Amino acid sequence: MQLGILQKRHDSPLAGHPVQEKTLKLVKGDFYCSGMTQFIKDYVSSCQQCSRRENIHHKKFVLLKPLPIPNGTWICLSMSLITQLPLSNSFDSILVIVDRFSKMEVFIPTMSSITSLDLAHIFIKNIFSKHGLPSGIVSDRGSLFVSSFWTNLCQQLKILGDLSIAYHPETDGQTERVNKILEQCLCIYVSYHQDDWNTCLPLAEFFYNNSDHSSKKQSPLFTVFGRYPHFD
Repeated sequence: MQLGILQKRHDSPLAGHPVQEKTLKLVKGDFYCSGMTQFIKDYVSSCQQCSRRENIHHKKFVLLKPLPIPNGTWICLSMSLITQLPLSNSFDSILVIVDRFSKMEVFIPTMSSITSLDLAHIFIKNIFSKHGLPSGIVSDRGSLFVSSFWTNLCQQLKILGDLSIAYHPETDGQTERVNKILEQCLCIYVSYHQDDWNTCLPLAEFFYNNSDHSSKKQSPLFTVFGRYPHFD
């Protein structure tokens, strides 16, 4: 019984092979027994799929001047593009959009040749339809690209007049960390040929949003909805 619960909270696609501390928290929500902490530590340490994720190395993050923290959800967003990925159902890139308050993220498969008009259509479908317009955007895509995107977005929404947006032409390190975690998640889910990653993005998105964030000590899903989702 103990092993079955652990496998469901660590090995299942919805769990996403979390690290020891996060696995322990997921298991404790339903079950507890003597020696469970050590049992989970040994189990996660011997997990072969987790070892694949840990073998990914990245350059150290550069400490940048922190940006002001938004005072609510989906007010200020970070946007970046992960490119040069193996083709997966004609996609070669992932658009990463992060709510800087809750740390909730959205992973969207796309192409590296994405235009500002394409981005406007994607934004309306995936972000505006659920959260409305933001007041600020953090991006490394360049001021001209973001300005063109915003103009196209306002045109598509039939917004008249000069609707401005605060733009920061850099990142605060948050998006880079999300990109690293996303790459680690995909190592768990994708096939050996790495040509099905676009179908794995919803699972990776759920895994990230259901994991506690270090700065808030709770998951983005809990920050936004006030509860943890059910696994079964």
